Amino acid sequence: MLRVAVPNKGSLSEAASAMLSEAGYRQRRDSRELVMVDPDNDIEFFFLRPRDIAVYVGQGTLDVGITGRDLLLDAKVEAEELLPLGFAPSTFRFAGPVGDFTGVEQLEGKRLATSYDGLLRDYLQERGVNAKVVRLDGAVESSVRLGVADAIADVVETGNTLKAAGMEIFGDPILKSEAVLIRRSGSGGAANGTAKEIEILIRRLQGVLVARQYVLMDYDIRKDLVEDAAALTPGLESPTVSPLRDSEWVAVRSMVPKKETNRIMDELYDLGARAILVSSIHACRI
Repeated sequence: MLRVAVPNKGSLSEAASAMLSEAGYRQRRDSRELVMVDPDNDIEFFFLRPRDIAVYVGQGTLDVGITGRDLLLDAKVEAEELLPLGFAPSTFRFAGPVGDFTGVEQLEGKRLATSYDGLLRDYLQERGVNAKVVRLDGAVESSVRLGVADAIADVVETGNTLKAAGMEIFGDPILKSEAVLIRRSGSGGAANGTAKEIEILIRRLQGVLVARQYVLMDYDIRKDLVEDAAALTPGLESPTVSPLRDSEWVAVRSMVPKKETNRIMDELYDLGARAILVSSIHACRI
């Protein structure tokens, strides 16, 4: 069986399970379940702390896992990113008291509090900045006020927590993170006979990503306007064009980016298309 690590809590957990369900895999119904077998797909899921997943995968205990890119890099294990999954976006940034810092070079000799010490040490070393890294497991924003650090490096979403603590973001982002599928570096899945299962998992997850990003658009249009319409809805390969009872008209079907749906519908209507319909894509293989 393919052994897959899934986050058991936090911002990654619910979205990861939802994506696996959309990909056709059975998921747990009780949050207290730690292991769940999906015999139909010959796969076993292990629900673990997001921070531990890279460790288990890097050691080869589990075949693949879903975790954050920031957690993968911070763990400093022999694991690699296979596929970005498009959810749980975050940005890892520096922050300090308002007006104290403007760039990373000013952190020379300073104390930096973070929950991602491995990731931060690598970043500072690459830029030749010698600073003391103070590892904390939580409440990093309070470290400056409590005198533990001069500045912090932490995951920032809205920045409201930082403002409440009298701090501001400075410098370039350290890392842009999101949920990713990972495996042991260089394994390829072949060593334990799971290469095919990993390939199927990746293909299914890619199908979910495409299904979330695209919709199917159908419309009728006169034959002489097909080329102009196809320029608006080129699809992935080419739109499907089918004859109608009225020989002067054809029916067109194409995949279009979901976020551009209404703009494309308006432009098609202005061009002369009619009966413009949009349908959701529940699953696909590209």
